Amino acid sequence: MPLRLDIKKKLSARSDRVKSTDFHPTEPWALSALYSGNVFVWDYNTQTLIKQLEVCNLPVRCAKFVTRKQWIATASDDMQIRMFNYNTLEKVHELEAHTDYIRFIAVHPSLSYLLSSSDDMSIKLWDWEKNWHLQQVFEGHAHYVMMTHWNPKDTTIFASCSLDRSIKVWGITGGNASAHFTLTGHQRGVNCVEYAPTGEKPYLISGSDDRTVRIWDYQTKQCIQTLGGHTNNVSAALFHPSLPIIFTGSEDGTCRIWHASTYRLEATLNYFLERVWSIAVLKGSNAAAIGYDEGTVVIKLGSEEPVASMHAGKIVFAKGNEIQTANLKLVDDSSSAGDGERIPLSIKDMGAAEIFPQYIAHHPNGRLFVVCGDGEYVIYTAQALRNKSFGSAHEFVWGHSGAYATRDSAGKITVYQDFKESFSFKPPFTVEEMYGGRLIGVRSGDFICFYDWTEYRMIRRIDVVPRNVVWSEDGTHVVLACVDSFYVLSHDKDAVQAAAVGSVAVDDDGIESAFELLNEIADKVVSGTWVGECFVYVSQAQRLLCVVAGSQETIAHLDRVMYLLGYMPDQSKLYLIDKELNVVPYTLHLALVEHQSAIMRKDFEAAQVHFAQLPESLHNRVARFLENQGYVAEALGISKDDEHRFELAMQLGRLDLAADIIVTITAQQLSTLPLRGKWKTLGDVALEAGDFALAHRCFQEAKDLGALFLMQTACGNAEQLRATAKLSQDAGVANIASLCFMLLGDLKEVLNVLVKANRLPEAAFFARTYCPSELSGIVKLWKADLAKVNQAVSDSLADPAQYPDLFPDFDLTLSAEKVFEDRRDTNAPLAANYIAEKEMLDMSVVDEIRSLSVEGFKAKLLKGPSAAPAAAPAPVAAPEPAAQPAPVAAVEETVGPEVTPQPDAAAPAPEVSPQRGPDEPVESVDLLG
Repeated sequence: MPLRLDIKKKLSARSDRVKSTDFHPTEPWALSALYSGNVFVWDYNTQTLIKQLEVCNLPVRCAKFVTRKQWIATASDDMQIRMFNYNTLEKVHELEAHTDYIRFIAVHPSLSYLLSSSDDMSIKLWDWEKNWHLQQVFEGHAHYVMMTHWNPKDTTIFASCSLDRSIKVWGITGGNASAHFTLTGHQRGVNCVEYAPTGEKPYLISGSDDRTVRIWDYQTKQCIQTLGGHTNNVSAALFHPSLPIIFTGSEDGTCRIWHASTYRLEATLNYFLERVWSIAVLKGSNAAAIGYDEGTVVIKLGSEEPVASMHAGKIVFAKGNEIQTANLKLVDDSSSAGDGERIPLSIKDMGAAEIFPQYIAHHPNGRLFVVCGDGEYVIYTAQALRNKSFGSAHEFVWGHSGAYATRDSAGKITVYQDFKESFSFKPPFTVEEMYGGRLIGVRSGDFICFYDWTEYRMIRRIDVVPRNVVWSEDGTHVVLACVDSFYVLSHDKDAVQAAAVGSVAVDDDGIESAFELLNEIADKVVSGTWVGECFVYVSQAQRLLCVVAGSQETIAHLDRVMYLLGYMPDQSKLYLIDKELNVVPYTLHLALVEHQSAIMRKDFEAAQVHFAQLPESLHNRVARFLENQGYVAEALGISKDDEHRFELAMQLGRLDLAADIIVTITAQQLSTLPLRGKWKTLGDVALEAGDFALAHRCFQEAKDLGALFLMQTACGNAEQLRATAKLSQDAGVANIASLCFMLLGDLKEVLNVLVKANRLPEAAFFARTYCPSELSGIVKLWKADLAKVNQAVSDSLADPAQYPDLFPDFDLTLSAEKVFEDRRDTNAPLAANYIAEKEMLDMSVVDEIRSLSVEGFKAKLLKGPSAAPAAAPAPVAAPEPAAQPAPVAAVEETVGPEVTPQPDAAAPAPEVSPQRGPDEPVESVDLLG
């Protein structure tokens, strides 16, 4: 199994030549030191420049984070070392450290020491806690000192390299300024040197202008490997701290990745940004930063998914080459963690694997596990790390019965039963990946084929391209997890057996009845497992979800990237692991899963038995599930959540119960304000159902004035309409209030509504049309209000009390007003006589009074069994005098359009809106009966 180096570019930022790169250990920051004299800090998650320092006018050849002090340390060609606070960007300290260009600075991992190396051929040790006292000077190189690096195994030792073609190892104790020893072998100057990061192997790596990379054993002082392939000077070389790889960068523009054990070339990267000058890696991460002539690139190598497996509570995981184990059953109950909390595991070292583990998986019975990597596999016993079997394989998968299959680099698949080869085959297509389980899954670039474990027989071809295949324990269900969605299928084992004896048809795509699609869900699966008939998975959005019969339910929201290890039925807990190998539990009651499965099978007796085992805290969850399955009445009987119960009662049409639930919710909230949204929703449903009493109650609680107005006008309930008018008036909803009073015939109240709303122009025109007796008072109010803005315009308004000649027939309109008031008081029109009353809408009131006299008009209006639904006094416009007085003209020009209040039953407008121009016939706005 070659290294799975799925390389993704996290950042590509153009800039001047980058001479040095570094990572912040906790923030997603990459540091770039530029030849232009600047230092940039990039956020490689958001791909943005977040900090910038102008250090000097000469090249900055090295910059490092000093996180203990929140510093950025820089070294530049002006021979200065500077310290900047990376939060405030203020310069903390500056010192002239050398007499020539400074090539590199190395921060001690724990002490307050900093090493600087320079073109003056010296190395200096500084102590910042002692006011940057020069502790020691190391001299011995015969050319520029290009780099230094502390030994992680013994931090009193460091190595240096120089263009004098040598590598020297020094110590900072004992006062000895001479090198402990010198390594030679490069044919030209050495540009870089680094120790192996873990200290497990006594190795140094160096890169040279002779275009080679050398691996040294500093104990034997021998070169153990030379890596060639670069076509120009090698400027950077280092071991990755967690992956078994070596990075090298060269002025040929490429970054090469080598296997740290076999020294095989794994990948060559070229981002076409000219020469490579620097490479940095981050401990505990798979990220790497590369500095080029034209910018900085941050890449992520492979997956950060931990190499771990769990069976029956026993976890096996790999840290580097070391295999460790832990048993969840041995965790002390008193220290057991809650959901989402890290479990304090007792970890036991099993030993070192013979290969670098990239994949670990338990045998179905848990007594064995396999470790794969480096193109090989080794099967170990689970109790002790004893080798049971091994071999070469590009991939390895377990079968449900304990058989296993391997795939070589040529695509040949070999199946083993009891550790002996059973049969092998090579599929007639290019194999990209293989999956284990009830059947052998073999994926190409366009489809996946499933094969039998006992013989070379294709069971079914399915035209999807999954990235993972997850079988249930009994083999009756399988999930095909694709890039952006996943499919849940059922598997018919009986159909497969029937096909083997020829009783089921088999076509070119295999046995059609072997699989049946149950659900397709648009979500990305990071990792998953089956718990009974419930599929549990972690989504790309870092949510822990379960799926039963296509219904998704969120178990928990995760605060970091995590992966499913497995489920322990006796504890009713799911276990997840993160990349730091921290294990956390989440509760998933087995009785809940079994209850949901029984509901899906329509086995309601069994479902009731499992439901009795559930704590009350899960009843709401069960109710949601039952609702999704269509059992709404049962869900209502179970749910403890009043909000949910309200929704269920509405679905069932139990409106009185829904009203009681709203009252209960209001009481629980200890609030005097009703839940208006719920009352409104319930009122709409009640109105539609014809329950007018409940609808009226709901609209009153919701203060839905429009709905109340609609109901009361439709029912002709004057008493309730007057109450709604008062509510509207108190709430400042002028349009509803005015309409109510209009329909009630209370024109003085309509006028009061307009005045309180400060709609004085509309009030004046309303009074001129319907209440001429109030016109004089309204005009005075209007003039006073207008005088605050423009006195001249205010003076142009004519008051009928002062200018009666401008209001011809005004006395007739006053008489008409009195006649209509008497008619409303003594003989109001009936709605049943609307057709007859409608004919009177075209009557000219002033002309009728002129011809009949006031008493004659009154007698005509009041005759018959019912009064005519005559309009309110609406005098026709009198002929204008030949010379129109200026005040009237001013009034007509200033007032603007008259407002006729209009109802809006669904959503009352907050105020009266203009509806009619002043020149329209007044009879057209008569809404009075």
